[in-house]
Amino acid sequence: MSPPLASMPDTEATPAMPIEALAAPASRRHWTRPALAGVGLVAVGLVAGFGVQGEVASRAVLVAGVCLVLWLSELVPPFVPTLLLLGATPVVLGPLAPDYQLASVLRWCADPVLILFLGGFTLEVAAMRHGLDSAVARHVVRGSRGRPRLLLLLVMGGVAFLSMWMSNVAAAAMMLAALRPVLLAAPAGAPLRPALLATVALGANLGGMATPVGSGPNALAVSAASTFAPVTFAGWMAFALPLTALMLLLGFGLILLRFRVAGPVTLPAPMTRALSPSGRRVLAVSAACVAAWLTEPLHGVPAPVVALGATALLFGTGLLRREDLGRLDWSTLLLIAGGLALGKLLEHSGLVAHALDGARLEALPREARLGALVVVAAVLSALMSNTGTAALLLPLALSVEPSASTPILVAMGCAFGIPFAISTPPNAMAAGEGLDTSELLRLGVPLMVAGCLLVSVTGPWVLRLFGLP
Repeated sequence: MSPPLASMPDTEATPAMPIEALAAPASRRHWTRPALAGVGLVAVGLVAGFGVQGEVASRAVLVAGVCLVLWLSELVPPFVPTLLLLGATPVVLGPLAPDYQLASVLRWCADPVLILFLGGFTLEVAAMRHGLDSAVARHVVRGSRGRPRLLLLLVMGGVAFLSMWMSNVAAAAMMLAALRPVLLAAPAGAPLRPALLATVALGANLGGMATPVGSGPNALAVSAASTFAPVTFAGWMAFALPLTALMLLLGFGLILLRFRVAGPVTLPAPMTRALSPSGRRVLAVSAACVAAWLTEPLHGVPAPVVALGATALLFGTGLLRREDLGRLDWSTLLLIAGGLALGKLLEHSGLVAHALDGARLEALPREARLGALVVVAAVLSALMSNTGTAALLLPLALSVEPSASTPILVAMGCAFGIPFAISTPPNAMAAGEGLDTSELLRLGVPLMVAGCLLVSVTGPWVLRLFGLP
C-alpha cells in the first residue's frame, strides 16, 4: 500500500477518509482472521506431519504453509511472510541440500520484474510529490462540464489510467479527493453519490490489468511467463489494454443501469494553480519512460533498465530527495519477491508435483483446465490478497498447463476478484465513504463472471496471436 498521501510535501492536502469507516468492518471481524489463521496453521502442521513423504517435502510444507497462511489471512503486514520465508528456508531446509542455503534462496528473488516495479513506484512518488496525479483528477472532474454521465465516464477512465501506473489505493484516494466537493453537494438519497463511488472502485480495480506494473499478480505473471517466452511492456499492453477497456465499458454500463443519474452536477470552483516547473519536468521524465517502455521492441533496451534510468534521473536531478526513498512501496516489492521465492520453493521441493499426483487433470480439455484456473484465481482473490493468490496458484497452474499464456490468464483472473468490500482497498475506501456493500456485490459479481468467461474463452486464442502459446 502506498504511503499516506498527506505526508507528501509539495502537494495539495488530501482530505482523510474517516478512520472509523474503514475500521468498522475490521472490528466486526476482529476474531475471524486469527481464527482462520489458526485453523490454517493446524492444517499445515497436519499436512507436514502426515500428508507428504520425505524430509524435504515435509519441511517445505511447513515453511511454505505458514507463509501462505500469514499472506492469505493478512494477519500481519504483507512483507513479514517474505522475510520469514527468506529466513526460515535456509534454517529449516538448508541442512538438507545446498539449494536451500541463503545464497541460493536470495537468488530466487533476483528477478528483473522487481526493478520494473521499482521504477513504477518511483514515478508514482514523483507524481504525488509534484501534484501530477491530483492535476489529472481535477481535469477529469472539470472535463465533464456538469454532465453526470460524462462525469462518471471520465472518472472511471481517469482513475483506471492512474491505476495503470501507480497504486490503485493512491489512484482511488486522489480521485475521491477531487470528487469530494461533488459528493458533498449531492442531495441525500441522490443516485449520483453511490454511482461516483462505485465508478472510482471499479476503475481502480480494473485499470491495473493494463500494464505489467499495474498489480502484483502481473509482475509474478511476467516473471513466470519469461521461462517460455519474453513478455515485453508493449506486448502486455497490446493484449491487456483492449480487455481492460472492454471491462471498463461493461462496468460503466452496469453502473448506468443500476443508478439512474440525471440532472446537472454542481462542480467545484476552478483550480487556478498551474503545474509547477518541477512538475512539468517530472511529467517529461514520466512520458519519456512510458514511451521507452512501449517502444522496447524498436530500441531493444529492456523495460527494467529503462526503469533504473528513470529512477536515477529523478533522484539525480533533485526531483526526488533522499527522504523520498522511504516513500517507495517497499512492502509491495517484498511481497512480490516473496511470491517469486515461494514459487521456487514449491518447485524445488517437489510439492507441486505431489499436489497434482493422481489428479488426472490431463484428461480435461486444455480450455477447461485454463478456465478452471481463471475462476479459482478470481474466487480466491475476492476473499484474500490477489498477490498472495497469484503466488499460490502460479506454480500449480504451470504444472497443470506449462505455457507462457497460463500465468497471464491467472493474473487476469486475479483482477476480477472484486465483488466484496474486503476484496480490494479501493472497495473498502468506497464503502468507507458510504457506498453500500450490496451495491459492490451487484456490480462485482456480474463483472467477475463476465471477465472469467471472456478470458477463459478468448484469452488463449488472443495470446497465441501475440506469440504466447
